[in-house]
Amino acid sequence: MANVMSQVDFGDWSIRCACLALGATAISCVALILLHVVSPEFEPSWRMVSEYANGRQGWLLAIMFFAWAAGSFALAGALWPLSASTLGLVGLGLLCLAGIGQAMGGLFDINHKLHGPAAMIGIPALCAAAVVLTLALARQGGNVAPPLWSAHLPWLSFVAMLGALFLFFSALKGAGVDMAAQIGPLQALPAGVSGYVGFANRALFLASYLWVVLAALAVLRR
Repeated sequence: MANVMSQVDFGDWSIRCACLALGATAISCVALILLHVVSPEFEPSWRMVSEYANGRQGWLLAIMFFAWAAGSFALAGALWPLSASTLGLVGLGLLCLAGIGQAMGGLFDINHKLHGPAAMIGIPALCAAAVVLTLALARQGGNVAPPLWSAHLPWLSFVAMLGALFLFFSALKGAGVDMAAQIGPLQALPAGVSGYVGFANRALFLASYLWVVLAALAVLRR
């Protein structure tokens, strides 16, 4: 009887965590949308999301990052039964690491020396966690895993962002702009230079949100 009660309690905990993950992800997504509304001076095609810290609504960017982290931590709680397997335990560790990187992004803005390391911790960890945890859920059977394609979207978006960054900096260099000697953020693009790294950066956020939502819904379906 005690074991049954324990399973019921943990099931309730997973449901609560899944709902929290959905709510936190929704808050992060809404904050990201609002940043485009309240800071229209940042061109989304080539400005990174983190550059909103240089606008008048930096606090909204911090909320976006903290809510993003809360969604990752909450999803880890919802998926904690997967810790019984090695694959699941690795995936949960990666997801918690992603949450740490995301929280660091809120604590240290783009002007801080730790913002870059935060991105290098949070983004790759999230990309790996999505694939590993989706595979761990699929092994449980019962059609409770999110679609595998949704797990691949974050890392595909990340690769696209890195490629867009390389092309963007190459175009700037070709236009005579030395980013190493640049003091402060670039105010405008030189003639003939177009960048799409901002779109790729935003696609990464949307891919992350989508996977977290689908994974949380998979927990609720159980």
